[in-house]
Amino acid sequence: MIIPKLGTSGRSTAYPNRMFIYVDWLLWSPLTAASLHVFEEFAWPGGFPRWYRTYRGNAESVNRRFLFIINAGLLITLFEGAIAGRTPVGVALLLMFSAILFSNGFWHLWAGYQSHSYSPGVISGTLVYLPLGIFEYSGWIRLGRASLGTAAMTFLMAARIRYGQRRFTGGPTNEPSTTPSE
Repeated sequence: MIIPKLGTSGRSTAYPNRMFIYVDWLLWSPLTAASLHVFEEFAWPGGFPRWYRTYRGNAESVNRRFLFIINAGLLITLFEGAIAGRTPVGVALLLMFSAILFSNGFWHLWAGYQSHSYSPGVISGTLVYLPLGIFEYSGWIRLGRASLGTAAMTFLMAARIRYGQRRFTGGPTNEPSTTPSE
């Protein structure tokens, strides 16, 4: 793709109504964001498994093995999406997972608010995942690589996956006032 000369606003001087987006940013941003998020949850400052067990009160289904499989699968899938991202299926995969990450950012905000404690992952979830969802959807639509129908369908698929995940892991059993802060 030949990118026309851009003016100071990031818009083409030949096409003033079009914003040009560097496709590699759209391809690799979800993987980069998820890597930062997993690092925050488990390495620095870490503590997500312990916090989650406290938040839930009874989180036997969410053990180290489960968390490793889920996060490894997420990172591998985002890598595959970046590799296949220039295809319609790759774009749809990246959009669906961007919506899942977006909802995870909201979940961290809500869980931290509800528990009155720091939810490991809330910083990257808020500062990276929330803007990422908007960036990915608007970027792929603007490039013409995703239709509004594809965007809507991937968003609905992501919502269904998040609903199923909630049913598997359940909701909090502690009242917010009984959840100790770390």
